[in-house]
Amino acid sequence: MSAISEEGTDRRGGVPLYTAAQRARRDSTRWTLVQGVLAPAQFAVFAVSLILVLRYLISGSGYEIATWSVVLKTGVLFLIMITGAIWEKVVFGQYLFADAFFWEDVFSFAVIGLHAAYIWALFATSMTPQALMVLALAAYAAYVINAGQFVLKLRRARLDVVT
Repeated sequence: MSAISEEGTDRRGGVPLYTAAQRARRDSTRWTLVQGVLAPAQFAVFAVSLILVLRYLISGSGYEIATWSVVLKTGVLFLIMITGAIWEKVVFGQYLFADAFFWEDVFSFAVIGLHAAYIWALFATSMTPQALMVLALAAYAAYVINAGQFVLKLRRARLDVVT
C-alpha cells in the first residue's frame, strides 16, 4: 500500500521517489534484479581492492595484484553504470538524469571520471605506482560517497511505502 496522499505527496509531505507507474515498472523489470546483484558484488570487489591498494601503499608489496583489482573494480563500475542507465530508461523513460536520481547521476560521472583517469594513467604510464594508487583511493572515496547516495535513495523508496 502506498503512503501517497491524494495530493501526490508522501506521508512526510514531500514528493515520492516513484509514481505508481514507475514503481510498477521498477518492480517488474529484470534490470532491478541486475542492479540488486551488481551493487553488492561491486562493493565486495571494492572492499578487497581497497585492502590491496592500502597494503601496497603501506608495505610497497603487491603492486600487480592491487593494480588488477582496481582494473576489475573499474570494469564492474562501468557494468553497473551501463545497466543502471538501462534501468533508469525502463523506469523513468530516460537513460540518465531522471529527476529522482539526478544528483546521484551527476556524482556518478565524477566517480566514472576518476576511475577512467586511473585506467588512462595506468596505460599511459604517466604516473608513478604510488601516485596511481593514490588516484585509485580518490576514485574509491568518490565511489563511497556515490554508493551512500544510492543507499539513502533506497531507504527513501522504502519509507515511501507503508508495510
